[in-house]
Amino acid sequence: MANFYQANKKKQIVGQIVDLKIERLDLNGCGVARLNDKPVFIDQALPKETVKVKIIEQKSKYLRGKIIEIATASKDRVSPLCKHYRLCGGCDLQHLVFSEHLAFKQKKVADLFQRNQINQSLPWQNPIASTPWHYRRKARLGVQYDKQGHVTLGFRQKGTNQLTAIKQCHVLVENISSIFIALKKVLDQLVTSRSVGHIEVIDTGKITLVIRQMKKLNDTDKALWQLAEKTHQWQVLIDEGEQVTALTEKQPLKYKLLNELELTFNSQDFIQINHQVNQQMVQQAMDWLSLTATDVVLDLFCGLGNFSISFAQKVKQVIGIEGIQSMVDRAATNAINNKLDNCQFYQADLNADWLSQAWANIQFDKVLLDPARAGAFEALEQLVKFKVPCLLYVSCEPTTLARDAKYLISQGYKIEKIALIEMFSQTKHVETMVLFSR
Repeated sequence: MANFYQANKKKQIVGQIVDLKIERLDLNGCGVARLNDKPVFIDQALPKETVKVKIIEQKSKYLRGKIIEIATASKDRVSPLCKHYRLCGGCDLQHLVFSEHLAFKQKKVADLFQRNQINQSLPWQNPIASTPWHYRRKARLGVQYDKQGHVTLGFRQKGTNQLTAIKQCHVLVENISSIFIALKKVLDQLVTSRSVGHIEVIDTGKITLVIRQMKKLNDTDKALWQLAEKTHQWQVLIDEGEQVTALTEKQPLKYKLLNELELTFNSQDFIQINHQVNQQMVQQAMDWLSLTATDVVLDLFCGLGNFSISFAQKVKQVIGIEGIQSMVDRAATNAINNKLDNCQFYQADLNADWLSQAWANIQFDKVLLDPARAGAFEALEQLVKFKVPCLLYVSCEPTTLARDAKYLISQGYKIEKIALIEMFSQTKHVETMVLFSR
């Protein structure tokens, strides 16, 4: 009888319960232990804790576990304020005392720089701090329906597409932190089944709701939204895909910058969600760049003019570049509305070749970049040819910031200053400002 070789099956340990000692936090704020020479990633575990863990996922290079019991708790552990915290995927760090959030985030940035062989000692400056709670002025609320048509309003659960039903969110500004109950009441009364995809909520002193309609709004449901709008003093906008219309007379969306400057935006536009931190961030950018009346400044990924409009009050000229034409148009309108005639805005794909653009022939003294999470590598490859002496990089993703910083250093720049911007309290997300000089 022939004997056939059979490889040993990998020992399955999913479902096992083990006691582990947490060694550190990973970049996502997840506790890390070791089992059988593999890292085990455990949500909501903290360094130096001893925890009883159920193994829920097994991969070739790592395991994932779920806390069953905390045998020895960290001195930095606190009870989460939000009762939805265990399920909701919106926050990551509520179990960690707030005074340690910035330490975790600074180490995260430093570790990523080190991984990218940036060996320069980082010249850390004081962070721009945020309030722990009630800072977020814009959010998207998910809407889901079960088989019976019952509606859930809330945020996605950790690691799934399912929603957690939310009644209150402590990171939303107080005006909108408890809006869920009133909204759920309207959703339950709508006669058109599965008609709402999501709801965007924006606070600018007055609450604006953008209702994403998946089906055409009928008269009965329109009357329900009109009643809610009147009752709660909301502004309700209906987004049917191709256009956004107001139920009543549309009021412009605006927010204040520094020195009574004001930016107008549309409901679909990106804005910085933390109003107070945004003002501090713009002020620090002006201070770090040491803007003077003779400076010509280039603002890449300028959006609505969040930095450009404030800079224009201090310098000779600002050129703002943005990839989305509608945002360029609004930035230009914002300059006009604020009676500024020394800033111009242009549309360009900054990830493509833009050196042939007319504005690229201007001699710039200083540059600011505020890219999306993908970073600015392609833009920097062209920008370094300008040999601008002073470059300020505002980043919302430290992974791409570290990559781009390594490139700038290879091109003759050095880091003069670096600071955290606590834009997203209670979460793992970190914004960073870095000043480079040649």
